[in-house]
Amino acid sequence: MTKDVWAIAEAINRARPETDETDGRVVTSLYRLLGRGKPVTDADLSSVTGLTKKQIVERVERWPGVYRDEQGRVIGFWGLSVAEMPPHEITLDGHKLWAWCAWDTLFLPRRLGASLDVQSACPVTGRTISLRVSPNAVESVEPEDVVVSFLEPSRPFDADVIGSFCYYVRFFANRGAGEKWTSEHPGTFLFSLGEAFEIGRLTDDELLGHVQES
Repeated sequence: MTKDVWAIAEAINRARPETDETDGRVVTSLYRLLGRGKPVTDADLSSVTGLTKKQIVERVERWPGVYRDEQGRVIGFWGLSVAEMPPHEITLDGHKLWAWCAWDTLFLPRRLGASLDVQSACPVTGRTISLRVSPNAVESVEPEDVVVSFLEPSRPFDADVIGSFCYYVRFFANRGAGEKWTSEHPGTFLFSLGEAFEIGRLTDDELLGHVQES
């Protein structure tokens, strides 16, 4: 099943909440704070963005896909988690983090402003998949024939985004393994690593604009 990279990027942009420039600043700040490997408080976000805690809460609480711990601190946000969520493990500056799906590991370096070491696993072969991903490219991958499964979002992302979308976006050790899995999961299809990375670039341009370059 062939899908167009631009079409999938546009579908993701439609499914995601609308954001303005101030939202973009909050989004970037939240990613960078979570990248330190610890839960993030509203006070933390207020301090780095210059917004009041009330303004932070008003913005963050209307976004789906924000997860908090019992103390009310953010522990997961739009593809990134400081709580353990196998199999997509990320290492950043010695901190162990987790991605919600395979594709997240390809766009998170740009949002975090840093290169990431990624460890995952193929759900068909069980093989370990290792990547080094910078904000600008996939710098290395093992095994070399890795592909990514995808699902075109058909409705806005909501609180069930992990189950309705992320579950279907996985790494595979080779195209044969990916084709076996997608044949058993209707609506899914395969992209190369380069194509999946490009989708991340296109959606980031829409989400963050010039804010991501700061």
